Amino acid sequence: MSDSKVHAFTFGEPEPVMNGRDLSQFYETWLCGKYYEPHISMNALAKSFKAMPYLSTAVFYKKNQLVSSFKPNKLINSSEFERIAFDYLVFGNGYLQRIENRLNEPHHYDGLMAKYTRRMKKSDEFLQLLNGFEEHTFKPGTVCHIKGIDVDQEIYGTPEYIAALQSIWLNESATLFRRKYYNNGSHAGFILYLTDTQIDDDDVDGIKQAMKDARGPGNFRNLFLHAPGGKKDGLQLIPISELAAKDEFLNIKNVTRDDVLASQRTPPQLLGIIPSNAGGFGSISEAREAYWFSEIIPLQNLFVNTVNEWAGDEIVKFKTFNEVKPPTN
Repeated sequence: MSDSKVHAFTFGEPEPVMNGRDLSQFYETWLCGKYYEPHISMNALAKSFKAMPYLSTAVFYKKNQLVSSFKPNKLINSSEFERIAFDYLVFGNGYLQRIENRLNEPHHYDGLMAKYTRRMKKSDEFLQLLNGFEEHTFKPGTVCHIKGIDVDQEIYGTPEYIAALQSIWLNESATLFRRKYYNNGSHAGFILYLTDTQIDDDDVDGIKQAMKDARGPGNFRNLFLHAPGGKKDGLQLIPISELAAKDEFLNIKNVTRDDVLASQRTPPQLLGIIPSNAGGFGSISEAREAYWFSEIIPLQNLFVNTVNEWAGDEIVKFKTFNEVKPPTN
């Protein structure tokens, strides 16, 4: 007697929300000895920034706009400002150290690498991790912390693209999968399934030799096969994989790109993206001006208010839009 009952089962293990790009500490900021551990893995943010070209080029564009409008002076030069601006955009945190002379007066200011800088228990004390475990403590009050707003804590800042991380990882996964798909050669493979009894062993050997001769230079040749009296399905050509025609690679790339650009609020024409429609993206000059007033000026105000208030001096100044825009004929 056969068993006619319906059987149900489940398969697969629980998948972590962060998957391969685990941010590890995405829940709280906790005191780790002398310093607070960031609520987001700085190493994971650095890797994620390099995982998708649309994110990196949007951040670089914003950073270049800030640096081009910065007015260097004897206390802080363009390269040091570029360091803190770039770190702020990638990690949501920027650090500026005051280097003092023998009279404890400001000699100049240096940017610190945000990936390795940590806030200590007191708000004006910071240290830097060297070689992964050594701790270099800075003199209290000599480090300025420029940070973005976070809704969960007030120790560290959070980058603006945090909500687009899943799209960044999905874009990277789609690219890596497509690379492996082409590298393993399955897109060009097939199975020649032969069941026709009208074809004898000598004919089979001839087919095998003809297929071998089609390899190398001048491949993708045509093969003629004549089997009188053969069956309709006696010879079948079965592709190993038809993923190239069925997957959603292009849709994934486009949707994740839009997510990332939305997180950066960056018009695509400013990043050199080729439009897919005949109408294009509109005027690049108008897009640049709108982007300047909606994105660059607020960032300028953040650096001016935070750094100058901490330093007690106007060490950070910026040019206006009219001073940096190209001249018109």
